[in-house]
Amino acid sequence: MYALVDCNNFYASCERVFNPVLQTKPIAVLSNNDGCVIARSDEAKALNLPMGAPIFKWDGFCKANGITVLSSNYPLYGDMSHRVMTILEQFTPNVEVYSIDEAFLEFKGFENYNFEDYGNQIRQRILKWTGIPTCVGIAPTKALSKVANKIARKFPKETKGVYVIDSEEKRVKALKWIAIENVWGIGRGFQKKLNAKGCTKAIDFVNLPDAWVRKNFGSTGFKLKKELEGIAQLQLDEPTTKKAIATTRSFDYSYDDIHYIKERVSTFATRCAEKLRKQGSSCYMVYVTLESDRYKKDMAQHKASRVVNFPYPTDSNLIISGAAVNAVTQLFKTGIKYKRAGVIVMGLVPTNNQQLQMFDAENPKHKPLMSAIDKLNKKYATHKVKLGNQDLKRTWKMRQERLSPKYTTDINDIIVVK
Repeated sequence: MYALVDCNNFYASCERVFNPVLQTKPIAVLSNNDGCVIARSDEAKALNLPMGAPIFKWDGFCKANGITVLSSNYPLYGDMSHRVMTILEQFTPNVEVYSIDEAFLEFKGFENYNFEDYGNQIRQRILKWTGIPTCVGIAPTKALSKVANKIARKFPKETKGVYVIDSEEKRVKALKWIAIENVWGIGRGFQKKLNAKGCTKAIDFVNLPDAWVRKNFGSTGFKLKKELEGIAQLQLDEPTTKKAIATTRSFDYSYDDIHYIKERVSTFATRCAEKLRKQGSSCYMVYVTLESDRYKKDMAQHKASRVVNFPYPTDSNLIISGAAVNAVTQLFKTGIKYKRAGVIVMGLVPTNNQQLQMFDAENPKHKPLMSAIDKLNKKYATHKVKLGNQDLKRTWKMRQERLSPKYTTDINDIIVVK
């Protein structure tokens, strides 16, 4: 059996844990630079605040309807997510973290368990230890556990947040209920073809001939069909080493200052190098992008990119940052206001197993230096040690005018009990 544990309105729930005044009140959380709505509480959804709404257009609506609008507090959300996932590992060693607010669990050797009771134990422990409400869907396959989770979320009073598909009758009933576009793995193109075939519910898809599904949707569609039939095809994904690592960000405003842009790109490149070392990889090339604000049609536009190849693999902040800054300097055009930049490291190889070069090699002092920097930054839980061309005060420069405190990751924001 598999379970999907999903945190309810995760961003809003995190804010409510430390600010109980927000309980039952409508909440909207904004994207980077306070751009648009990326998360809503159930109360905000009921007021018809759309997902993706640009806040500069909807600010008046939010004020008129008493919607609390907050900037994304990623350090808080990331820490609360880690706490939830750690609790889940107490119920089974087989956990796949699917996103920041949901995870798949596989129950091997749990044949004699009452899964409804076990699901309630999971919910209650997470709620008691973190304050985050969840829903749990349990079924014989991953795809069906997604369906079960949607039922638990849609009917909280009847299910008490836990729904188990453990019989053929429940499976068929669930597939007759869920719309085809709400099935996990059904994209727009997939949905369009199925609607043309007369499929509106998941049960319609399952009743299609295997040969037709395999011909039109390949092995991916065929596996999904079998999953919905209760035949497991998808296993938990094992953590894998990334083949490329990217750090791309929009700036808080548009800038035509080359010094500002170079500092941002240096910070992005340094972050990529840190991620490389964390997974034990080095890179052979760095890809740098620079882009103006494409939404401001009245301004001059420019978008460009450049690839820099290294003669040897490296994970050094100094080398990767230096190459990225040189690249963006060449891409920069005077008179253009830039809104976004990005750094991607590619050609990754294991740091401890790579082809040696006869004449070109990285400065041997870089490895111990990077190790010392990582240890210091980990010890002080923030990026205290930086390159000279980085802003010493901030890692990301984002517009966050509605930011709540970092209750669990910054000692200066810790709650004081009076």
